Amino acid sequence: MVKKALRAGIIPALFLSLPLPVLSEPKLALPIDCALGESCFIQNYMDRDPGPGARDFTCAGLSYNDHKGTDFGLPSLAAMQAGVTVRAAASGSVRGRRDGMIDKVYTPKEDARIDGRDCGNGVVLVHDDGWETQYCHMKKGTVHVRNGQMVEAGEPLGQVGLSGRTQFPHLHISVRRAGQPVDPFTPDGDPDACGSGSARTMWIDDILYQPGAVLSAGFSTGVPEYAAIKAGTAAETDIAADAPALVIWGYAFGGRQADVLSLRIDGPEGRFIDKRLLIKKDQAQFFRATGKRLKAPLTRGNYRGTATLIRDGAEVSAQMVSITVQ
Repeated sequence: MVKKALRAGIIPALFLSLPLPVLSEPKLALPIDCALGESCFIQNYMDRDPGPGARDFTCAGLSYNDHKGTDFGLPSLAAMQAGVTVRAAASGSVRGRRDGMIDKVYTPKEDARIDGRDCGNGVVLVHDDGWETQYCHMKKGTVHVRNGQMVEAGEPLGQVGLSGRTQFPHLHISVRRAGQPVDPFTPDGDPDACGSGSARTMWIDDILYQPGAVLSAGFSTGVPEYAAIKAGTAAETDIAADAPALVIWGYAFGGRQADVLSLRIDGPEGRFIDKRLLIKKDQAQFFRATGKRLKAPLTRGNYRGTATLIRDGAEVSAQMVSITVQ
């Protein structure tokens, strides 16, 4: 019976009707030493819009035009300077590496210095079946793997930095197959179409999508400079009762037109300030501040501040801070 089936071509046809095996893809571990959603945040995803616009894999706008990777951002330069390790997302061999570029916020004046080295200090790892991962914007002097070296998943490659074409400290990781970019959040989707593909990802652990978040919040006695907020030096921890003013500020990413940043202070005598500030246009990163000039000394005691990002009436993210006025 089997011989007759073979001669009739029934069994070969049956095998041809089965789906072809999928070549193994690497499963990716988190490539950065941080608590995602607390001490680091995915601030940009791969762009899935084939035109001049930008859409991430959910069809939201947490990307920018022609962005080919995933950005794991830190909340401040201080966090970068403290040292955050970049790790191999999967086992592989080092195909390329660069170190020696300075850590500096990119401006158009930096084009000649960067000269095509947009990735800054970084590493390219080669994996099986034509897969590779690339790690960009690492801190100068921290890339300690060599070309041809075999590394295991989770092995340190360097530290998060600010090298190359970047305006905030982050790790940019790109995933490619046969030289073509692949979105690790929907690897079987059309790279030029958001919302396509299954819910399967390349990540070992589930990664919660955040459409935006409050990166940091703090108290001060005046509206701080934006540079100080980005540096992580704006928050004042000692505020006297006779301070000239009490201000709360919030620093966030992923702002969309019509979002609201709510800033609130509760003190020993109850609600001290409660302000809702409208975001009038899309902003990749932004800060807002509000406060009161003091005509009389502050009541001594504990003050709690809350910065909340609100979208369509629902809370997206919040940060809480506190100080004690002596």
